[in-house]
Formats: sequence, structure tokens, C-alpha cells
Amino acid sequence: MAQQPRAWQRMLSGRRLDLLDPTPVDIEIEDIAHGLAFVARWNGQTRGDYAYSVAEHSLLVETLFTRMNPKAPAKWQLAALLHDAPEYVIGDMISPVKAAVGPGYGALDDRLTAAIHLRFGLPAQIPVTVKKQIKRADKISAWMEAVQIAGFSEEESTKLFGKPDMTLIQDLKIVLRPPVESRTDFTARHDALLEQMI
Repeated sequence: MAQQPRAWQRMLSGRRLDLLDPTPVDIEIEDIAHGLAFVARWNGQTRGDYAYSVAEHSLLVETLFTRMNPKAPAKWQLAALLHDAPEYVIGDMISPVKAAVGPGYGALDDRLTAAIHLRFGLPAQIPVTVKKQIKRADKISAWMEAVQIAGFSEEESTKLFGKPDMTLIQDLKIVLRPPVESRTDFTARHDALLEQMI
């Protein structure tokens, strides 16, 4: 009888997360924050002495989402913060690679997202309208990242991600920081939003 391949990963918290069948009890925010702080966006192809991490990106997306939806409840702000949380174990892939990998990547991402949401008091699947609002914030973040740190012109970035409302972002500057700072701020923002949800 053939042995099943190992599908779990041991986290620093000691949890064993089954990637194919994740459960909320095996998910800890410290593991997510730590992993995301060390995952580089843009495959590391950004200017500066530190990688631009998914944790940093997630903080920016949540800021943009909240600016665009100032009356959004804390639970949807938390959903924005956690929108890329599965990448703490599956990494960040640029869109062309995701397309090449095929639907298996999306299914894995969906299972992890559902478990993460349930762990932190969110519905497994968030409403489509909220998901679209988060995606809009995500595209604005991508535009900013492309222009500010990834070497794209504004014109090229606009072709790929659309032109953002400049008044929304005029005071936001991307600063590359050590992973420990991104990890600390991500965890603190998660904790603050969770407290507001109680």
C-alpha cells in the first residue's frame, strides 16, 4: 500500500497545519504574521535593502480598504488585512505563475482562506461585495507598489492595474522595513481589529 505524501507543515507555534485539509484550530496569528513578514512580493524584484513583504502589503491594503469604506465594520477590515494570509504557507506567486499552475492553486488558497476566516470569527466566505472592495484596494496597492518600488512607470502601472484616485493615496509612501517591524505591526493591527469585533 502506497504511503500518502506528507501534506502538513510544522509551524513555529508547534501547530501542524494540513495544507490539503486545514482546520481553524491549527492556525495562529503569530504564525501568519511571521510567515507573511518573510514572503517577498514581486518575487523580491523591488528597490531597497529589504524585501517588500506580504505582511507590509496586507497592512497597506487594509488601510486603503478602510479609507475607501470608512463605515466598514471591523470584521471586513480584518478580512482585508487577512486577504493574502494563505501565503504564509503557500508563498506569493505573481499572476502569470498562478495562471500557469492552474486551478489547483486557487482551490488550495480557498481552503486555507476559509479556515483562516473561521479561526478569527469571519464567515468562511465573505460577501461578494466586500470581496470586490478588498480587490479594488489590492489593485490600488499593486499600482502604488509598481510605481514606488518595482520600477514601473505610472503609465505602465495604470495599464495593468487601473488608475487610482490620487487623493486617496497622495500621503501614502511605501517604506521597506525589517521583517520584525512588519510582523509586529501586522499582529498589532489584527489584535486591535479583533478587539473591536468583540
